[in-house]
Amino acid sequence: MNIIFYHPFFDVQPWLDGLRQRLPQASIRQWLPGDDQPADYALAWQPPFEMLANRQRLKGIFALGAGVDAILQQERLRPGTLPAGVPLVRLEDTGMAQQMQEYALSYVLRYFRRFDEYQLLQQQKQWQPLAPHQQENFTIGILGAGVLGKSVAQKLVEFGFEVRCWSRSAKQIPGVTSFAGEGQRAAFLDGSRLIINLLPNTPETAGVLNRELFAHLLPGAYLINLARGAHLVEDDLLAALEQGQIAAATLDVFAREPLPAEHPFWCHPRVTITPHIAAITLPQQAMDMIATNIQAIEAGRTPSGVVDLARGY
Repeated sequence: MNIIFYHPFFDVQPWLDGLRQRLPQASIRQWLPGDDQPADYALAWQPPFEMLANRQRLKGIFALGAGVDAILQQERLRPGTLPAGVPLVRLEDTGMAQQMQEYALSYVLRYFRRFDEYQLLQQQKQWQPLAPHQQENFTIGILGAGVLGKSVAQKLVEFGFEVRCWSRSAKQIPGVTSFAGEGQRAAFLDGSRLIINLLPNTPETAGVLNRELFAHLLPGAYLINLARGAHLVEDDLLAALEQGQIAAATLDVFAREPLPAEHPFWCHPRVTITPHIAAITLPQQAMDMIATNIQAIEAGRTPSGVVDLARGY
């Protein structure tokens, strides 16, 4: 069994060593330009075209992250990047769900307890108690009900919040009101005080966080974007903040990363920025899942996390 590995900025050696420990029967190597030797599996993040093109004998391609939008975009721009018929497998959790819970919960509580406003009052040296939000008036809507969206929803339910989810197809999550399809999206948005975006990045979801969506929310709503920068129409958010339709936003992802120094988000008093760290790939957990999936394929079973290329997730 031959496995090739490529990542543009990971330290490769710990991955090669860890995979060899988990798959001692395999020959594992870092892919370098010009390497056209046989490979049964490819592990990659934003792979160059020549790494995968024409490798029809591959049994599986593993994306080294939960999102596969980057590699699917490469395929759209240069067809053949993904060999036809070879399954693409994403990382489903590998510790990302807990990280996403921690991030989402911390910023939900920040807005619910109005700590963001107290921080602004501190900067103005104002001692001013604020009327607290009430949970019955603080409905949280989660866009996306996949592994991460479901995990965040369940954690927020544990804290007593009213939580609703919207997804392309119907999902059942205990304690969560589910909405599905375009016909139910307006109903999902109406009455939501805070929106968390965890949608997959596909051509259909690009620009979904826009003026129209913001207008459906309760005035003074909050936005937390943890998915992709391509989901957000930045000028629409700035306008909604100026108008007060959006009270504040927390953004972990951006259309351009790193965020340019001249971008207005940096200095906006109601925008909180983090540098795409809501949930990072944890090598040990990721390698465990990849090794388990390779062993499943070798045994003739279907691996977990196979991407539907038509849907994009």
